[in-house]
Amino acid sequence: MNHLPDSPAPAWWRNSAIYQVYVRSFADGNGDGVGDLAGVRSRLPYLRDLGADALWFNPWYLSPMADGGYDVADYRDIDPLFGTLAEAEELITEAHTQGLKVIVDLVPNHCSDQHVWFQEALAAGPGSAARERFWFVPGRGEHGELPPNDWQSYFGGNAWTRITEADGTAGPWYLHMFAPEQPDLNWEHPEVRSEFESVLQFWLDRGVDGFRIDVAHGLAKKPGLPDVGPDPDVTDLPYQDVDGVHDIYRSWRKISDSYPGERAFVGEVWLPTPGQFARYLRPDELHSAFNFEFLCCAWEHDAVRDVVDGTLAAHAEVGAPPTWVLSNHDTIRHVTRYGREDTSFDMGDKRLGAPTDRVLGLRRARAAALLTMALPGGVYIYQGDELALAEVEDIPDHLRQDPTFARSQGADRGRDGCRVPLPWSGTAAPFGFSPAGAADPWLPQPADWTDRSVAAQDADPASTLNLYREALRLRRAWVGALPEALTWVPSQPGVLAFTRDGSFTCVVNFTQEPVPLPAGADVVLGSADCTDGMLPADAAAWLLATAQA
Repeated sequence: MNHLPDSPAPAWWRNSAIYQVYVRSFADGNGDGVGDLAGVRSRLPYLRDLGADALWFNPWYLSPMADGGYDVADYRDIDPLFGTLAEAEELITEAHTQGLKVIVDLVPNHCSDQHVWFQEALAAGPGSAARERFWFVPGRGEHGELPPNDWQSYFGGNAWTRITEADGTAGPWYLHMFAPEQPDLNWEHPEVRSEFESVLQFWLDRGVDGFRIDVAHGLAKKPGLPDVGPDPDVTDLPYQDVDGVHDIYRSWRKISDSYPGERAFVGEVWLPTPGQFARYLRPDELHSAFNFEFLCCAWEHDAVRDVVDGTLAAHAEVGAPPTWVLSNHDTIRHVTRYGREDTSFDMGDKRLGAPTDRVLGLRRARAAALLTMALPGGVYIYQGDELALAEVEDIPDHLRQDPTFARSQGADRGRDGCRVPLPWSGTAAPFGFSPAGAADPWLPQPADWTDRSVAAQDADPASTLNLYREALRLRRAWVGALPEALTWVPSQPGVLAFTRDGSFTCVVNFTQEPVPLPAGADVVLGSADCTDGMLPADAAAWLLATAQA
């Protein structure tokens, strides 16, 4: 295998493999059926040995859990469901000891309705300074009985809720772009800005290496909160991608840059055009952002190539590293998506319940894993991806907890199906997720997960878990350090092939028939068995020039 000449190592966030830990569903340490920090700490060696470079934790803050912790009541404390602040500090230290960076989720667009600020605002009454931290607005209509504008919540229904004052009279409306329990903060207010700068410093002082920023495009709102209208321009909505948001991130970047080491911001940026997206990644703003266009892309040759080209071009304009992600806690697991007739993902039409071929989906998911890990930039792994877990679509309605299910009256089946607790071992629930004698897992696990557990796959050399381990090992050893440029290699119809340095090549077969592999190269790793010089249908392989192998 070839060895690259010595050169300065790139910043860790430019090419890291980042593993997303949805704490509630990762590992239960105390037996209450809910994942916690004790469970994560016990599994740090697993994450180290998997080959992750960094961990991203979904919100672990004090929360009433109206939206899985994204309704934060205290940004400086840990919810007792997960543990204590002292345990979080110990976890950060222990992760660093294992060679793992730590990224924590920050939720700045909104807080919980139980946050002290919102409770103060309700108690303080009309016209109070406490209400200026939020968007309390008089209603329209003769008696203020209509919402202030036509904005709709991302979770379904109106984005406004009217309060009742202490004396029983009807009061103003407050904005919540998500659930009513998640009032939007007013980022025009200086106290909001200073509070979150303080929160950043609080966690940076405790050693975190970065922040994933929830709804990073949504903090600023257009002056006057104008209507969206009947025929909105999706590139110019009044509640997202408003210019003022960039000032916020420039101020945050000054804070992170003042700390030793390389601290990073990762933005959750859902926007319709690459140009809008790229502005968040300018050198004095966020370091990186999730590539949702790739996540939503269909498993089709032309679509994937177009997204890769567009991604690389948009990031090159601002000198930022691209990222590649297949699933997360808000989306349908890609093993399920890739087994459907329509393999794309749409947040507005998730198509839960659509027929899926699990065998086909698994084959494509394994190929997609090798594709993403071969591309230049960073890669994100949602917990369970490495086990090839499928979406759990038959959760009984009475056990569903995602607010999108209730607010849509069941029309949107919600996101619980990708949040089911992980199977670690054994032949029946809780599959090692909890200790013996524990309460039932907070969401039910499928009975057929026996062969999906970590223990089962650990013993199978051909398992998806071991494919991920080997891919991440090779990625850390040399693939990740290859030049960030990508060159497409001529190939037959329905096949994508690219090289990073002339000797390493990734080949992906999107067709339904085996295709011959390029001559003069040896297979280093394949998502399927590459015998007789052939790459099977819906498979990928990493190749190294024969002289270099």
